Amino acid sequence: MRTSSWTGVVLGAALMVAAAWTPAFAAPRAERPAAARPAPPNIVFIYADDLGYGDVSAYGATALRTPNIDALAAQGLRFVDAHAPAATCTPSRYSLLTGEYAWRRKGTGILPGDARLIIDPGRTTLASMLHEAGYATGVVGKWHLGLGSGNVD
Repeated sequence: MRTSSWTGVVLGAALMVAAAWTPAFAAPRAERPAAARPAPPNIVFIYADDLGYGDVSAYGATALRTPNIDALAAQGLRFVDAHAPAATCTPSRYSLLTGEYAWRRKGTGILPGDARLIIDPGRTTLASMLHEAGYATGVVGKWHLGLGSGNVD
């Protein structure tokens, strides 16, 4: 397992990235023949509301066990010092995907279920950058960033 040397705790929202790491990524892709290029690492973001460092056994929780998350943490990169850009769902998700503090953009507070989309189509996001790098991207679970034009039935 690769663990950062930073100390501290995850407060508020916890972010864990599990990626299969290999030293072969040290050289840029263009310098290696296609057959010698390793597959890019898998990247999984688990972004959860109200999850603290004491809620996942990989981070020391004892009241419950989280074996599947623990397996991801053991095989990838585990962050031990993280900070949420906001204490609530909509602004923290907006910031993660866009790289912009939500408080810099009007309308990024907690959205109702029929809200307009707050990330403009075509805007560069974490997902679009990963897609350009050859990754297939998707989201499962709570979106809470609005839906289309806001005319949702």
